[in-house]
Amino acid sequence: MHHVTARFIDMYNQLNANNLALLQQVYHRDIHFVDPLHDVKGLCALESYFANMYANVSAIEFNIIETYDIEDQGFVYWEMHFNHKKLNRGKDIQVNGHSHLKFCDDKIIYQQDHFDAAAMLYRNIPILGHLIRFINRRAVK
Repeated sequence: MHHVTARFIDMYNQLNANNLALLQQVYHRDIHFVDPLHDVKGLCALESYFANMYANVSAIEFNIIETYDIEDQGFVYWEMHFNHKKLNRGKDIQVNGHSHLKFCDDKIIYQQDHFDAAAMLYRNIPILGHLIRFINRRAVK
């Protein structure tokens, strides 16, 4: 496993609202972070993104399933469990996904997370969740 990928995994095992300075040890100042809901550029913007996320999440845990490294890139497959006070009545939500990482100067300069945004967010909003389940049932008939 590439040492930057290992630091990335270690950081996520420790990261919380009170130690966001850990991001500086792993991410390049010019980080470009993309997921299905956000597109963030720069370390300061990434720190704000994480501060906002942790303000609404009461618990979060990542289980690493597999990792692959190819030259200056890493691929981390994970399972995330989290509790958000406004989603699923605060109960546990599980989302599977993976992160594509690109390295520069011994840090991560690019990260794109791939996951099902509907599984993470939309299905766990009461009215919208009912609508999505209804549409899903109609689609398989």
